[in-house]
Amino acid sequence: MIYLSEWNDDANRYYMASTDKGVCYFGNAEKQLVEEWLIKQVDENIVSGQEADAHNSRYLADIKKYFKGEITSFDWTYDLRGTSFQRQVWEQLLAVPYGETMTYGEIAERINRKSAVRAVGGAIGRNPVMIAIPCHRIMGKNGRLTGFSGGLPIKRQLLEIEGIAYYD
Repeated sequence: MIYLSEWNDDANRYYMASTDKGVCYFGNAEKQLVEEWLIKQVDENIVSGQEADAHNSRYLADIKKYFKGEITSFDWTYDLRGTSFQRQVWEQLLAVPYGETMTYGEIAERINRKSAVRAVGGAIGRNPVMIAIPCHRIMGKNGRLTGFSGGLPIKRQLLEIEGIAYYD
């Protein structure tokens, strides 16, 4: 079973999806795209509404606390679907501390794949759990903002919450 909840902050709509194993998606794609992705990746029935919101209540409470600056990490379990390479990259994202950044090249070095910087970028772009798996903390080699699946305005917002200076 996939539990799918919606959450709106002041400017954006987000979707949280989890299974009994843990969080499998958090992001701001259109609902139809989220549902299609979940069916393709997780291949279980989707439940929404009160049942989903009850199941996801702790995760959503943590996200709200993050946006208020009340927490700096997430003590969640995950049910991630991806290639072994993608999961290896996502694991490295979890090691980037709150308020700090790394580059794509540094992530590639951490997984002993120095020449795979573009592949690392691709895996980061497919991170299904934005914010909690902090792909927003990854910058270009020159310290500038690079793409973000949630959109650069949200990346800027997240970096500002964490007190991280950035360059457009």
